[in-house]
Amino acid sequence: MKPVIAFVTGGYSTEAVISYKSAVTIEANIDTSKYEVFKIDITPEGWWYETATGRKIPVDRSDFSISADGRKVTFDAALIGIHGTPGEDGKLQGYFDLLGIPYTSCDAATSALTFNKRYTVAVAAFAGIHVAKSLHIFQHSPVSPADILKQLSLPVFVKPNNGGSSIGMSKVHKADDLAAALEKAFKEDDQLLIEEFISGREFTVGVFKTPEEIIVLPITEVVTHNDFFDYEAKYQGKNDEITPAKIDEQMADTIRKAARKVYEILNCRGVVRIDFIYNEAKNAPYMLEINTIPGQSEASIVPQQVKIMGWTLKDFYSSLIEDALTRRTKK
Repeated sequence: MKPVIAFVTGGYSTEAVISYKSAVTIEANIDTSKYEVFKIDITPEGWWYETATGRKIPVDRSDFSISADGRKVTFDAALIGIHGTPGEDGKLQGYFDLLGIPYTSCDAATSALTFNKRYTVAVAAFAGIHVAKSLHIFQHSPVSPADILKQLSLPVFVKPNNGGSSIGMSKVHKADDLAAALEKAFKEDDQLLIEEFISGREFTVGVFKTPEEIIVLPITEVVTHNDFFDYEAKYQGKNDEITPAKIDEQMADTIRKAARKVYEILNCRGVVRIDFIYNEAKNAPYMLEINTIPGQSEASIVPQQVKIMGWTLKDFYSSLIEDALTRRTKK
């Protein structure tokens, strides 16, 4: 019998729209000759499996099962495609851990840690990875723009601390613009990360684990048409993504080694995408953040890197599923 896989999409945050974009690519490339796949849509209104006729069947959350085709369907593994909460912050992973269902992403602890940008860079810095100087602030303990600028130098990036897809993010060049950037970011999260700008070229690289090894994908250089790699640049084509990056082997090897080290020290699983700024004056990559559920839409970088490596997306998703199935426990 074919393993039964739950492909989980949707989510509770504003990033759900990105989850659905990724879902189109993933659904088109899951190898249904190997796996029996059921798409599960997790929304604030409920968890559903939608049949081919459009009927919505609720998920029994006591054991993550559905009643379909005249049988009770349980799952051998879950392919998580949710950006934002609850699929990227460890909540769904913890639920699956309690049920003994393996999944394709990082575990609950790593997912929760990496969802928090400040904690991620703190752990990375402790392990010797270069990161930007930053400040972590909370909505319940306001810090004035003047006090922020006593500790950090302009320009700075203001980011929601828990979130992705550059939603709510701003690059601030002038002191007078900082208050508005803080207000914008606080609409997305009650914690913010404020980072000093690092001069350099921007690179991003996918890393994933097969049952046999850790693979670093071809490096992409991101050249944005905007002031930084924001939502519009990421998802509306306002950037150039050069894969493989046109860099010498020494620089490429330095970035690959840093990406592998980040993957290992954070105990990652599945596929992640790690963003770097390469400061040529210091000849060093600075890690910006790590995305543990990277986008899989047509506009996304990881699918481009997979294809450049010479794999099909069908091979890639099969590899992720097979790695998850190696952690399957007997019921």
